[in-house]
Amino acid sequence: MSKGFLITIEGPDGSGKSTQIELLKKYLETKGYTVTMSREPGGTPISEKIREIILDKNNSEMVPMTEALLYAASRAQHVAEVIKPAIEKGNIVICDRFVDSSIAYQGYGRKLGEPVTIINGYAIDGCVPDLTILFKLDPSVSMGRIKRDQDRLENEKMQFHQAVFEGYLEIEKKFPDRVFGVDAGRSIEEIHMDICARVAKFLK
Repeated sequence: MSKGFLITIEGPDGSGKSTQIELLKKYLETKGYTVTMSREPGGTPISEKIREIILDKNNSEMVPMTEALLYAASRAQHVAEVIKPAIEKGNIVICDRFVDSSIAYQGYGRKLGEPVTIINGYAIDGCVPDLTILFKLDPSVSMGRIKRDQDRLENEKMQFHQAVFEGYLEIEKKFPDRVFGVDAGRSIEEIHMDICARVAKFLK
């Protein structure tokens, strides 16, 4: 494989993404692939500093456009420093959240709409996910799973999280060839089997 791939993992907080990312990494490594794992916001020293600003509960006065621009800035650095170089090496990059998160959270949740897509068009610099796995779980269930201290976005009202989830469903409809939705309300094993089957089909 001369050039790698970008697999992004999307969905509401508390939908079980972290567990499945680790299982997917192990699966791909058993197939002989070199895997680079990363996350957003974050993934580089600069991007992690921006992450702290975005998620800090003390920054309650942050306006939606500031939030959207900070996410895009973090992403631009992440793409240039981590994602593109890994793909050029032939690695499979698994990224916990990517551009679809901004469209769902800021575009739909914050109701900023099309400007979010435009801003992030510059940030991703042509780096479009090859495959996106969307964890589908209603926020009324997923938010109840979060037992740790919640960050600034997780602390938002249920109405916001519902709008984000609806945004994700719209993204799935818009990009059916790229976005693979999985029912995240099932067992870990069932979800993992679904994901592996879809990834195997993609890699062929």
